Amino acid sequence: MSDVKKIATRESYGNALVECAEDFPDMVVLDADLAGATKTGVFKKAYPDRHIDCGIAEANMTGIAAGLATCGKIPFISSFAMFAAGRNFEQVRNSIGYPHLNVKIGATHAGVTVGEDGATHQCNEDIALMRTIPGMTVIVPSDDVEAKAAVRAALEYKGPVFLRFGRAAVPVINDRPDYKFEIGKGQKLTDGSDVTIIATGICVDSALGAAKLLEADGVKAEVINIHTIKPIDKDIIIESAVKTGKVVTVEEHSVIGGLGSAVCDVLCENHPVPVKKIGVQDVFGESGTAAELVHKFGLDAEGVYNTVKAFI
Repeated sequence: MSDVKKIATRESYGNALVECAEDFPDMVVLDADLAGATKTGVFKKAYPDRHIDCGIAEANMTGIAAGLATCGKIPFISSFAMFAAGRNFEQVRNSIGYPHLNVKIGATHAGVTVGEDGATHQCNEDIALMRTIPGMTVIVPSDDVEAKAAVRAALEYKGPVFLRFGRAAVPVINDRPDYKFEIGKGQKLTDGSDVTIIATGICVDSALGAAKLLEADGVKAEVINIHTIKPIDKDIIIESAVKTGKVVTVEEHSVIGGLGSAVCDVLCENHPVPVKKIGVQDVFGESGTAAELVHKFGLDAEGVYNTVKAFI
């Protein structure tokens, strides 16, 4: 994979903010003393009068953003996912979600690929937390192209949006002329008849890699990218499940409350089939390199392949 272009989606986030600034003059960016890490620093450098550093005070930052939204601004609040979703949950729920304000949440450093920062910073619960807030849109981009498109789509959408970005550089898989991003619409990346692999975020690349390994074994896997966890694309999930009869979900998140749970909600109500959830299995993360942890939790192509083979 050394010849594949790689970029961290947190980098994409910062670059997208700058690229969208002229088209959205009411956009402002807030961070909690982490502009360098969240990459909002590039926006601060380009538009210093539209950037507010709130210090290490995430809850206060959320309140400020809520106030700005009531005045017609489109605020982005930025911090690590552990803080943006975890420490901030009450403020996001009551100050943004309840009044359904037009605030965007850029949550970086999500999942186990935070790596050496360890379990305290490896947020594997943020999707679950944000899914529970009524009216909250939840987006998990798979690469640089999708991350940039998601930021623009969030700006065009009126209402609260949670965007999940990662620390580690990941392969660019959506760099093609026909790529189109639409909130709430999944994408079928490969056709298959034996099993459906539904993935989100960095695990989309792993799912594609696993599909190639399965193909060598004569197994045809249908790979679907679900970048919008909420509202989720029910139609693409049901259609594929009807065709293959077996579904595997893959996410860099707890198997409780994330993509897997969202897919199961859809299928148990509309077309029940066996489902296997690949993700963090009700444990905390641990220190290690991003690659080591992805492998340990079975989130790389090899891990997904082995789990799918055993499942089918």
